[in-house]
Amino acid sequence: MLAGAELTTSSELAERARALIPLLDANAAYADTQGELAPVVVDALHEQGLFGMWVPEVLGGAELDPVRSLEVLENLSYGDASAGWVVMAACLSTGTGAAYLADDAVAELFRPGQRLPVIAGQGTRPGVAVSHDGGFLVSGSWSFASGLLHGTHIHTLAIIEGTGEPRIFVVPRDKATLLGNWDVMGLRGTGSIDYTLDNVYVPDGYSHFAVTQDPKRGGNLYHVGIIGFAEICHSGWALGVGRRLLDELSELVQSKAGRPGAQADSDSFLEGFAKAEATLRAAKALLLESWRDAQVALDKGEHLSRRQHTLVRLSLTNVTAALAEVANFVYLAAGTTALRRGTIQRLVRDVHAGTQHVTSSPAVLQNCGRELVGVANDKRWQFLDLVPA
Repeated sequence: MLAGAELTTSSELAERARALIPLLDANAAYADTQGELAPVVVDALHEQGLFGMWVPEVLGGAELDPVRSLEVLENLSYGDASAGWVVMAACLSTGTGAAYLADDAVAELFRPGQRLPVIAGQGTRPGVAVSHDGGFLVSGSWSFASGLLHGTHIHTLAIIEGTGEPRIFVVPRDKATLLGNWDVMGLRGTGSIDYTLDNVYVPDGYSHFAVTQDPKRGGNLYHVGIIGFAEICHSGWALGVGRRLLDELSELVQSKAGRPGAQADSDSFLEGFAKAEATLRAAKALLLESWRDAQVALDKGEHLSRRQHTLVRLSLTNVTAALAEVANFVYLAAGTTALRRGTIQRLVRDVHAGTQHVTSSPAVLQNCGRELVGVANDKRWQFLDLVPA
């Protein structure tokens, strides 16, 4: 289990996530066919405090640093790619809401002694927000709302009419029209359905500047902003799924060792497997190096530099590309086993869904190259773009 995937740091939350791997694995097929995580899995995630990974300590959360957060997400995604995806998305929205929303909203959402809210949704393709009576009327249509079927509230992006300011709004899920159209190839268990809002009133305190890096509560962790959390999310997810794919292939090959024509005796296969291992491990090494460096800045109370932002984005696009390469190798090497319903087939489908995410788009890699080569010295990172400083 998680062979060769050791980190030099660990946390209690990571160990709780590791302990849930058998449960997640046992219910992964249910999630894949039913379009959402099994209730027993959701309950376990709550009971073990996983949804509170990035909730500030002052509110009872873990406020976990980036490097140890990667380990938590790696463990969960190893157990089930859909479960890892739901947790990462909910932790991002719930944790940033807890850090950035106004006091009155946080007091209502995060009540002592009650189960944490699960805030899920969509932070791109913005809707429209019109100022109204101390708040906003929000309207729009959003797709791929990660984990929405498991949420109590929606985290959604809209642009304020007249000012152009991008803001995140947190809305009770029952205020939205849920479209239920989750007919996809992979990550079927995430329940990431589309939704609409039609002039839904949101009090001002339930919104915050979309790209803020200055928390109202919590420590230096929140200087990474929403996009920083997103980079941790997708990076940890890729590590866990990639590791699981290679471990599944290794077990398959071992089970057939000694038979005529077995892959264990194929020089070509062994060479390919070694290259796949190197690809994933090298991507992990760059990822940990980048976030450890960023962690030094955060520990000093600093915001990340332009170069640090570049490197964490680069490490995400790199580990995502490594995952795609590993998945393709595993699929071809597994032969008809990968073609039939089962863990490898499901994981390969999940990878093809996960690699479509905007955070790993070619445009991000191009912007990384622009900054690394030294022709973006008058720019700064804003979300996934380089904009005038």
